[in-house]
Amino acid sequence: MSATQDEAPPVWHGEDVTIGDVLAALGEIRYKFARAEAGDEELLHPRNCVMTLIGIAPTEAHEHVAKRTTQTIGMQHPAQAIVIREEAPIRGRYLDAWITTDVRRPEVACAVQCELLTLHVHGKAADHLGALLDPLLVSGVPTYLWWLGTPPFGKRELLDALRVCDGLVVDTSHFDEPYNSFRRMAGMLKVAHHRLGLGDLQWARLRPWRETIAQFFTPSERRSFLRGISEMGIDYAGEGRGNRIAASLVTGWIASAMGWRLRRAVAGSGGVVAAIYESGGRSIEVQFRSVPQGDRVAGEVSAVRIAGASLGKSFRLSVHHNPPRARRVSRTPVDVERRRQDTGRVLLTLIEIGDGEPLRHVQQLEPEAEAELLLDLLSTGTHDEVYNRSMAAASELMEKL
Repeated sequence: MSATQDEAPPVWHGEDVTIGDVLAALGEIRYKFARAEAGDEELLHPRNCVMTLIGIAPTEAHEHVAKRTTQTIGMQHPAQAIVIREEAPIRGRYLDAWITTDVRRPEVACAVQCELLTLHVHGKAADHLGALLDPLLVSGVPTYLWWLGTPPFGKRELLDALRVCDGLVVDTSHFDEPYNSFRRMAGMLKVAHHRLGLGDLQWARLRPWRETIAQFFTPSERRSFLRGISEMGIDYAGEGRGNRIAASLVTGWIASAMGWRLRRAVAGSGGVVAAIYESGGRSIEVQFRSVPQGDRVAGEVSAVRIAGASLGKSFRLSVHHNPPRARRVSRTPVDVERRRQDTGRVLLTLIEIGDGEPLRHVQQLEPEAEAELLLDLLSTGTHDEVYNRSMAAASELMEKL
């Protein structure tokens, strides 16, 4: 048994079992809990479940994150949590399974048993998803598929599995071959069923940046600045084109909202990118600049600068991410998550309008725990048209680079 399985002793474990065996074990565990809670004199309380959350973990480290995150969510919301480990270290067997339970007792409601079902499957998870998922789904509640690594976009088995899901959640900052994977993901949405929503944890991490930029243009006296933007610059960590996803998403968000049309784009040495957009007969220049990575996560945005003029008045908005002191960190999923939960991170905002005194603002960033980001996406729904438009515009930009 792996270390991740030792975190909480399972109430049931089976090797070389079938889905039927797993369902039978789940049924018995649920009946015993309901019978014990109801007592001999009461009818069994119906099982409460608001969603099915399925995590696909390509490695043991991803499995650790998926289990901890789904258990955290299960303790806050009654959900059926399933973690599927692909390419699991099992030989000569099709399926190994573990069932772990925990009980939550709210003060004003009946007790809820939180269940975590862990499945180790032989081979690629996508090859088994159709057969694995269908019998496990809870009728009448949404089903979300959270893929911690890189989904096999374009593979028929994935599309078949997604037909029974309401949303796919990914983290584009963790993609292998991120440039190609991001473009394949954008293309997949064109052929996926209309009910399928798409959530991106990297998009959720960009929320403070988007909110800060939007707040600058919110006062009525600054609305005209939106049509006066002439240049934008974004700094990001790393030089490869796969590290430009977050910067491209920020650009795609503004470009799609403002109706900018991409005319040309070119990537130079050292991670420098220059793009020209057009809107209303005027040009907008966008530049990306690679910065030393230090302790930053590859692809992380470190600064956004927007400048222009309107009605005879110039403006400049600068938003900088001020990370903790540089230190060497590993890039495993667990360590990257710890880095993103650092409470010392802030956004420094500088506003310059005309000849007026510059305005400065310091914003403390909330820790970026996987559970909170995932809950945020699921609570607001994975059908985010703003993200879809931003992703399409970002994909168009990246295709030019």
